[in-house]
Amino acid sequence: MTTAWIGITTSRGRSDAGYPILTLPEAYVDALQQAGAAPVMIPLGLPEEQLSGLLSRVDGVLFSGGGDVHPERYGSAPHPLVDFVDEDRDRVEVLLVNHALQQGLPILGICRGLQLMNVALGGTLYEDLGDQLPSSIQHDHSEEHQRDYLAHPVRLEPGSLLAEVLGCSSIQVNSLHHQGIRQLAAGLRTSASAPDGVVEGVELPGYPFGLAVQWHPEWLLAYPPMRRLFNAFVDAARTR
Repeated sequence: MTTAWIGITTSRGRSDAGYPILTLPEAYVDALQQAGAAPVMIPLGLPEEQLSGLLSRVDGVLFSGGGDVHPERYGSAPHPLVDFVDEDRDRVEVLLVNHALQQGLPILGICRGLQLMNVALGGTLYEDLGDQLPSSIQHDHSEEHQRDYLAHPVRLEPGSLLAEVLGCSSIQVNSLHHQGIRQLAAGLRTSASAPDGVVEGVELPGYPFGLAVQWHPEWLLAYPPMRRLFNAFVDAARTR
């Protein structure tokens, strides 16, 4: 069987000794390996030419979770609850979205990845759901729960690619975010929603494989629908 090489976006951090490092939770790697892919970490700081060249050598891109997208990216004002902003990561990932779409690469966004894809395609975000959408349920992570805690259900849109991939009409998910889609980008379609109406899944209609989810399926591999999501992504990359 042909191996699919999947690029995964990374975050900046610091080692215990204070040295700058690039980081990626191992759960993403495990999820892709279990689906039969070979993961490749995409460094930050690269110029556009190198990013484009890197994409020509992979079969798909996973946009991982992480800190908040800078509000300036979607024409909004600073907000006191926006945190862990990395403007270079925003730059790199917006370029990756655009180049991946130009090359027809399968893409999968997770949490920040969903938000970043929406911004890259012209949409906007709530800087903080609790502050700006008081009617919303609790979406941010509580330290009293593990990362695989099933926080709330999501409803999948009938006929959507996401519903087809997961094989169900609704599903329980974990919830580890405080931001969310405010205005959906024109090129995207909502494929899943929380009970309060917050967008939990989007897809690119007519594109070979372009999905993003607001929850973290990499922590939920005990559940078959979550494994099916990674399997479908890797299969699309393998057969591209």
